[in-house]
Amino acid sequence: MNSKIIDYAQKLVPLSQQEAELFASVFVETKVKKRQYVVQPSFTAKKRYFVLEGAFRAFVVGDDGNDYTISFAIENWWITDYNSYIYQQPATMFVMALEDSIVLQLDFEKEQELKKANHKFETIFRIMAERGLAFQQRRLISNLTQTAEERYDLFIEKYPQVLQRLPQYVLASFLGMTTEFLSKIRNNKVKRK
Repeated sequence: MNSKIIDYAQKLVPLSQQEAELFASVFVETKVKKRQYVVQPSFTAKKRYFVLEGAFRAFVVGDDGNDYTISFAIENWWITDYNSYIYQQPATMFVMALEDSIVLQLDFEKEQELKKANHKFETIFRIMAERGLAFQQRRLISNLTQTAEERYDLFIEKYPQVLQRLPQYVLASFLGMTTEFLSKIRNNKVKRK
């Protein structure tokens, strides 16, 4: 039984020992190698992943051949192609390990069983969904209203622990700019210091 997933759940909803054990029992610990895909387009995402160790990136490839980072995840964060996972339809994203990683995978059917078994489990997933939606809304507003430099500054303020772990092209893609433009922003900041 993994204590990290129990700690995560307990921060959202208090669980009894028995509830905590039931919740943790459906997760399967899995090792994922750097550059290994856990979700690929055209295949239905049957699992969501809670990161114990490592880092992941979810991205799409545009018609122009460029890839665009949609999300990433480090320790104690979740990742999958949520549209595919929630609706059990073919994925449109790739989800790839950026580092050798260890995850707890949760099967879609097992999650549904958890939600039916106890309303507290359903509440945990609802809170996660609400927080994820709020984050995506903030990101969308930021992309629409802030300059590239402002988005970079906000990112390094909110996620300093992530900055050194993401390749520059992943961060640039996530922030909606080219790698060259991100380098220019970084170089300008160094010059100002």
